[in-house]
Amino acid sequence: MTSITRKLEFDAGHRIPDHRSQCRNLHGHRYVLEITLEGEVIAAPGESDNGMVMDFSEIKAIAKEHIVDRWDHAFLVFRGDTAVVDFLESLGNHKTVIVDSIPTAENLAHLAFDTLAPEYAHKFGGNLHLSRVRLYETPNCWVDVVA
Repeated sequence: MTSITRKLEFDAGHRIPDHRSQCRNLHGHRYVLEITLEGEVIAAPGESDNGMVMDFSEIKAIAKEHIVDRWDHAFLVFRGDTAVVDFLESLGNHKTVIVDSIPTAENLAHLAFDTLAPEYAHKFGGNLHLSRVRLYETPNCWVDVVA
């Protein structure tokens, strides 16, 4: 079994409404998302993916479609944070993503993992599986969700 990882970056805002410190305020981060897949190296002479587990560009395309393009330059807000939801909706044409849990790094990493795992499995079947999502909220703070 071989593992491969693709890194993508995006900017997004959030707040942690119950936090006792600064994170209760509206703020943003430069998130880094690492996607690790495990699978067998493909042995298919003459094929584009010969010698690979998966083409890195395909990892990126799936992650961009289902996570990065949706979250980039958006405000990620907890459905139960009604004052902020109402405020963002009042702005009109604002990129807001409403999530079902408080948008901590931990919850966002789980959401990314749960969203991406079936997408990679569907497209590439039994040859590979999503084994880890790592989400950096800052360069010094990250969360790992593993299969």
